[in-house]
Amino acid sequence: MRLPIVFICMTIVLDAMGIGLIMPVMPDLLQEVAGADLSEAAIWGGLLTVVFAVAQFMFGPLLGSLSDRYGRRPVLLISLAIMVVDYVIMVFASTIWMLLIARIAHGITAATHSTANAYMADISEPEKKAQNFGLIGASFGIGFILGPLIGGLLADFGPRAPFVAAAGLTVLNLILGFFALPETVTEKTRRAFDIRRANPLVALAKVRELPGTGRLLLVSFLMSMAFFVYPTVWAYYGVATFGWDPSMIGISLAVYGLASAVVQGLLMRHIVPRFGEMRIAILGLTLEVGSFIAFALAFETWHVFAIILATSLGVMTQPAVQALLSRAVPDNAQGELQGVTSSLQAIAAILSPLIMTQSFGWFTSPGAPIHLPGAPFLISAGMMVVALIAILGWRRSQVATAMQAGD
Repeated sequence: MRLPIVFICMTIVLDAMGIGLIMPVMPDLLQEVAGADLSEAAIWGGLLTVVFAVAQFMFGPLLGSLSDRYGRRPVLLISLAIMVVDYVIMVFASTIWMLLIARIAHGITAATHSTANAYMADISEPEKKAQNFGLIGASFGIGFILGPLIGGLLADFGPRAPFVAAAGLTVLNLILGFFALPETVTEKTRRAFDIRRANPLVALAKVRELPGTGRLLLVSFLMSMAFFVYPTVWAYYGVATFGWDPSMIGISLAVYGLASAVVQGLLMRHIVPRFGEMRIAILGLTLEVGSFIAFALAFETWHVFAIILATSLGVMTQPAVQALLSRAVPDNAQGELQGVTSSLQAIAAILSPLIMTQSFGWFTSPGAPIHLPGAPFLISAGMMVVALIAILGWRRSQVATAMQAGD
């Protein structure tokens, strides 16, 4: 089963690369295709991000249900083939509408993450599931680091060069999957297709069925909203504030991804047992408030890299909040909880880019009352303040409940 695992990991790497690859070249590409200035390009970039997220949100459950009925292999291979077509469209796109079509197609194919998880579960022995799912997490981290780095370096050959490389890598992975990927869904495990299970709105209706989690779910949602400032406006912010070229944009994103990976992969296992999830969550939210404000006010490139070292510690907040949420619901509601949080994150992926890019466009336009490319980071800081207030309120309610139970 070694080659199938390699294929699955490469598929996840390519999914993550598809997110990060476009970031360094998007300002130049949109200004070229749309004939727009930087402010208008940022708004178009937000729209492209939104249609990608909407497609991912709408088609994720559908692809999962199709893979239960027709098998993991055809869903994964067809998705990779469509991804190749998407990259080719990005190479030759001459209008904004072609870019929109390509982003929708990529959003649909990027929703194969759940199918890849299902395949990994199919081929993993019970005692190795955690280990193999860890490979998926590591693969996503590698892809997120490589995506912006490759995109930035290849941008020296033009804003479309990264998509040529991505198409080539995807073709190679498609060939590997065609010859090395066996089907894991058998007649015994095959499930009839039910359109109701493909409805992405079902999970949202279940929020009310998870009592005691409202404030923590609000914290998780606000964090997702705030963190989308990075993939949405980071490139435009770097160009407008520091005059970065695509290579520097890619390097900065790769440094952020590497620092975050080190914190999550090495520090978390030592810090959380010592201080606990609640303290880590509060500390992380506080660090993020300060970091977002610092990004908004930075005026030298070295400031950004110094802030990255501090804000990378804030990535501990998300897993800490997830742990608190998991403890707040019974064991038989864990899957339901993950469905709710995934849906909330998808909604954040739809709403946040609109807010972030519109604010960037407004504060960098010729008629802006003040030129402030970092305005979206101040909005993110505000979201984190609300999240911090919410989690402190949740902690007080938990303490009060514990005291009443003791009486």
